[in-house]
Formats: sequence, structure tokens, C-alpha cells
Amino acid sequence: MEEIIKIEGGHPLRGTVRISGSKNSTVALIPACVLANEPVTIYGVPNISDVESLKVLLEELDVDVKQCDEETLYIDPSQMNNKPMVSQAVSKLRASYYFMGALLGKFGHVEIKMPGGCYLGPRPIDLHLKGFEALGATVQYTKGCYILDAKELVGTNIFLDISSVGATINIMMAAVYAKGRTVIENAAREPEIIDIATLLNKMGARIHGMGTSTLTIDGVERLGGCMHEIIPDRIEASTYLIIAAAMADTMRIENIIPQHVEAITMKLKEIGIQMKVESDAIEVYKTEGPLKPTDILTKPYPGFATDVQQPFTALLTRAQGQSVVTETIYTERFKHCYELNKMGADIDVRVPSSFINGNTPLTGTSVTATDLRCGACLVIAALMAEGVTEIHDVYHIDRGYEDLDGKLKSLGAVLWREEVE
Repeated sequence: MEEIIKIEGGHPLRGTVRISGSKNSTVALIPACVLANEPVTIYGVPNISDVESLKVLLEELDVDVKQCDEETLYIDPSQMNNKPMVSQAVSKLRASYYFMGALLGKFGHVEIKMPGGCYLGPRPIDLHLKGFEALGATVQYTKGCYILDAKELVGTNIFLDISSVGATINIMMAAVYAKGRTVIENAAREPEIIDIATLLNKMGARIHGMGTSTLTIDGVERLGGCMHEIIPDRIEASTYLIIAAAMADTMRIENIIPQHVEAITMKLKEIGIQMKVESDAIEVYKTEGPLKPTDILTKPYPGFATDVQQPFTALLTRAQGQSVVTETIYTERFKHCYELNKMGADIDVRVPSSFINGNTPLTGTSVTATDLRCGACLVIAALMAEGVTEIHDVYHIDRGYEDLDGKLKSLGAVLWREEVE
């Protein structure tokens, strides 16, 4: 049996929605907690399936994990054991690779299966491995497992060929216990990296330069416990901003850091969306008539996030004329375009760009969420479409959006889940 989401389109949305804690922060913060030698309490944890997978992995390492309430996780790694990470949960979750940096930093040894997650084209982890080797680790790959060993990690200068978020976080985690100073040049600057570094510094790490392209980590001998609140999810916030732009009379999005979504709000204003930006909320108003076309080029933060180009594409089917989306980070991230075309869109994919010819009305049909953000794109398209849209492989959506059904229903959307053969 498979669970599907059915959405009846065309209903105007109104009301207030609250953004959950950042999925991309959470999946790195939880592995980072094992670097401590005392309990860590994290607030604002989103209720998503990726968190459930991470809890399973922690328990396999004998880490004590307690869900204190809906949004609070208590993690006590004081009795943990470093075991080979070869279970199914590793393959389900790309972010399980953060245990590489954490366990290498703490124990000097890791054995881990090749991590899983959404397929978005080649996403090599060679930058992570080069960083670990620069710190003094040896890397072997045998029978589908990475084995990393280091008698001692020693600080060094590391230049990342690409400013990769995953590599920056992973190397930073390995370096907190390394002897001496590690400098990461061309480090990624995403808000999630600042969030992880803030947690580590609260534990007693010495990380400087967060939010810049040069991170400096002075190794320490011990990390203690702390309390930490996760930043709001800027990708979820962007998704609801686009939902509001597509279908809202008036919609208020709360628990948002406007600076984190500036590239998105600027694009929305450019195509004709009206909004009011407050210190921790954004209100979006109904737009009459067709939108203006635009060109989008995905870039690392603070540029236009690759995770938002798919949801934004659904909205651009309403623009009068041709819009162009060029993907510079995951060049195969265009599967959503073929699904949108099934609904009546006119999109021509010529990698690394898609050409969206609007204004095209969308009609409900059967589509498949090929990955997490494709799923978000199809939800937006379904809300805009005439009739009922049936979305398959919704487990992708549940990996990254907390209580999507509940939040949308509270705004006036009509949707339900069904089990099908």
C-alpha cells in the first residue's frame, strides 16, 4: 500500500502560518550533539521523518534520546559507543554523513555506509573526505562502507573547491577536537552553518568567522552540554511565501528571519507580489491579474536557494511570458518540470536551465514527488490547479515539511490522504 495526498485546487487561502525549526539545521545539529560529553537540549525541533531516522541512529550508538515535548529533544551522549553505522536508517538519510565528522572528531574512527537521501544528480562527498585527510585521517572505501581512521587530528588550512554546506559543517565538526588551528577557506555562509557553529561554541568549541567565507577553529580538549534553539526554516518559509503569492487573499507567515529569505522576497516583488515585511513575520497580499516573468539563477547563500527554485517554478506558470530558471548547484534538479507539464504547464528543459512559458492554467492529474522540493512544487501547483491532483511518493514531502496537511488546512486548503495499492 502507498499513501498519496489528494488536493482540490482553486480554494483561496487566508490566515496565519507558523514556520517550524530549520530542517537543514536540525539534520546537522543532532549529529553535532554527539561531540559533547554531557547532555544537550535542543528546542524548536521540527516533527519530520528525517528527525525520526536520526533518533534511530543515535540509539544505535547508545546515545540516550528523549522527546521532552513536541519541539524539544534531549540528547545525552555521555554513555555512547562508537559502532559501525551500517543500518537501513543510514541509507534513508543523506544527512547521516554528518556522523563522519562528529565521530572522527570524537573517536578518531568511523565506519559508515554510503548515505542516502533525495537523488539530485551527482552529490559527491569527496570535498568532505579531502578535508578529513587534510586533518590527518586515512580514508578507505570497502564493500559500500567508508572507514575513516586518525591516530590524531591536527589543525591545518583547508580550501574548499566549492563552498559546500555539507563539507563545511562536516570538516568543522571534525576540527573542533583537532590539535591547533584549522582554517576553512571558501567556507559556505548559509545561516544553518552559523546555527551549528553557535551550538558547538555553546558546548565550548572555539569557532570564529561564522557567516564569512573564512572559518577559524581552534581545537579544544573537551565539549560540555548546553541548550540551543534552532533557527526557523528558511526553505519552509520560502515555500509558504510562494503558496501565499499563488493562492492567498491575505496570508501572514510568522517565525521567520526576513534577512534569510531576502533573495526570494526580492524575486516575488519583482514578479508583482505585494507584501509587508516585519521583524519576524511577512504578510502577503492578493495579486490581481498575471504575474511578470523573471530569470532565476540559483547560487549559494545569500543568493537564490537551489531548494526554492522548484516551488518557485510552479508560481512562474502564472507569469505572462517566458521565465528562465538556471540551476548552478544540482544540474539535474528539473524532474518537477515534467510533472508540471502533465498538469498543463509549458516548460522546456534544456539543462542547466528550464524555460517556463506562461501564462498556462493547470489542471489536476496524477503526479509524483521525485524528491522533497519537487513535492513542495507539486503541492503549490495542485493548490493552483483546477480539479483534484493526486501526489504520489509523499514520503519525500514528510521528510522535510512539518505538518504540511494541518498547516494548509488551517489556511483553507482542501486536501486529504488515501491509501492506494
